[in-house]
Amino acid sequence: MPRGFFFDNTRCTGCRTCALACKDFHDHGPEQAFRRVIDYEGGSWKVADDGTVATDAYGYHISLSCNHCTSAACTKVCPTGAMHRDTMGLVWPDMSRCIGCGYCTMACPYHAPAIDQKLKRSSKCDGCHQRVAAGQTPICVEACPLRALDFGTTGELAERHPHDFDRCTRSIMPLPPKEATTPNLFVLASPAARRAEAGDGRIANREELGL
Repeated sequence: MPRGFFFDNTRCTGCRTCALACKDFHDHGPEQAFRRVIDYEGGSWKVADDGTVATDAYGYHISLSCNHCTSAACTKVCPTGAMHRDTMGLVWPDMSRCIGCGYCTMACPYHAPAIDQKLKRSSKCDGCHQRVAAGQTPICVEACPLRALDFGTTGELAERHPHDFDRCTRSIMPLPPKEATTPNLFVLASPAARRAEAGDGRIANREELGL
């Protein structure tokens, strides 16, 4: 059964503890990251005739890694079958079969896979499959101080978040529409994220993300 992430966008403060915990757990250097935080901002301000300032500015954060999509684009384009879905429903590359072609990197709309420059092989979030197999949660979920992240099957997430799960969406700006890959990502959108549906926002930390 597919597993995925529940993300409470109303709780996330953009602290990046999840991303740092992931880096530490996987012993990554500054050039490698399985989980990233997107800062999204929008709105404007204007000065009235009396000198007062009114604003409708907004901002929010998205903690994002691989979404272990039901229709994972990375597995469809992999020529060797290295990028695969395991028996727990998690998507990750078998290094022994990967040839480092980079097709998965080009296909994923979430930019989850990347070519490890040392190993010359595809590398991405594997859902901490060894921890999950041992009955633990992914390290990013365990580390989040605001409990904005959770992980499990759809049934488990719905049971643990009974008042929120039915209100979840699978995409908020600037993520691609859910039809692209059917991500196993369930987002409880904040008022700011609903405001962003107007399309006037932008990614504020493009340089950090390498975009």
